[in-house]
Amino acid sequence: MAIYLPELDPATTHFPVIETALDEPNGLLAFGGDLRPERLVTAYRQGIFPWYSEGEPILWWSPAPRAVFVPAQFQPSKSLRKFLRKSGYRITLNHACPEVIRLCADSRGPDQTWITRDMMQAYQQLHHLGYCHSVEVWQADQLIGGLYGVQVGTVFCGESMFSLADNASKIALWLFCEHFTAHGGTLVDCQMMNDHLASLGAEELERSPFMQHLYTQRDAILKEGCYQPQVLHQITYDQLS
Repeated sequence: MAIYLPELDPATTHFPVIETALDEPNGLLAFGGDLRPERLVTAYRQGIFPWYSEGEPILWWSPAPRAVFVPAQFQPSKSLRKFLRKSGYRITLNHACPEVIRLCADSRGPDQTWITRDMMQAYQQLHHLGYCHSVEVWQADQLIGGLYGVQVGTVFCGESMFSLADNASKIALWLFCEHFTAHGGTLVDCQMMNDHLASLGAEELERSPFMQHLYTQRDAILKEGCYQPQVLHQITYDQLS
């Protein structure tokens, strides 16, 4: 069955209203445009994000319901807490954002990832402009896991995560939720629900409450230093002894 999908005007950053997004495929809203920072920031402030494969036109989405974490309610399991204490992992924030983006793409392979070369360049540029942020998990000097996403006020729009060692992405999410909550963060948007997110405690929000929260919080200001490069967790020799 043919569907009508509006094409974005390359001369503006205007998007169709999200209520016109398709039900099938869920949330498909428009195509075209570009990935310049102004358009991406405008999109995220309206609950819209790009998602497409290499060789396709840029597709823009705003699905309903939305998968989210309330960071203040994130509860790691006892086994995960125990694992972190014994792992020796070091968790940092904004120490290696370009590498996290690249590894999120590489860990899925060229036929499975939506993180095209243009997407990598676009989000690396957003990072340099202070909009895109990453969490890194290190084992010694090796980057073994992490996540990245876009800040919109007190909402963090998660884009992707990767794990090359046991529990690395889970720990990145847990430590980020703790840090984000402490600095006034209110919601982590995970876009679309999947089994992995559900297993970590993600919830679903219908479009209306999600957008109401986003509109309320998108101009709110986090506590100072939230995204300053820093160490979120590091085992000391005293803790190991």
